[in-house]
Amino acid sequence: MLIDNYKHKGLRKSLIKIIREKGITDDKVLEVIGKVPRHFFLETAFVNHAYVDKAFSIGEGQTISQPFTVAFQTQLLNVRKNDKILEIGTGSGYQSSILMELGAQLYSIEFNRKLHNRSKKILNQLNYKGTFICGDGSKGLEFHAPYDKILVTAGAPTVPEALIEQLKINGVLVIPVGPESQQKMLRITKLEDKKIKKEEFGNFRFVKLLGEDGWGLNK
Repeated sequence: MLIDNYKHKGLRKSLIKIIREKGITDDKVLEVIGKVPRHFFLETAFVNHAYVDKAFSIGEGQTISQPFTVAFQTQLLNVRKNDKILEIGTGSGYQSSILMELGAQLYSIEFNRKLHNRSKKILNQLNYKGTFICGDGSKGLEFHAPYDKILVTAGAPTVPEALIEQLKINGVLVIPVGPESQQKMLRITKLEDKKIKKEEFGNFRFVKLLGEDGWGLNK
């Protein structure tokens, strides 16, 4: 049975204050950060720290991103209700839940089979309805393309061309790109005539994007 008590709700209010002070201004994003029970997505050892603004291990060499990073990427994406969104890297499922709370029609792909199975189970228990697939996210998900928005939750060495191709015209891709030690957060808007607009939003550090057009097929 999944339990969300008053203590957790109070801690989420404190978390909202912290990430607002760090620069998150989108009220819709702050509202859903305050609604989604992050402790459900963490291993038992970290549950008491679920509403600290830090990343934590979720096993398989992967992490659940710190809430500020989740909010930052989500704010850059500017999610609108019924947006068709592709998420690359389901991970714990926490970011997925934020996107669906904002009204996205979500397609999410996870490279690691164990994480895929675990996050899908949790999201189903929380009654989130999306399409969750295990596969190579660096190639996107062509079958359901084109997308209004694409969000990549792992660091890529370069921008996979397939992701830009799978965007609608005026669609937006948010992706961290750079070496393993540090990536630049990019927002790429697909324009007409195969042109793109690229914006940079500071430095972050993510786990590696695995896959053929990422850092390779091995962990």
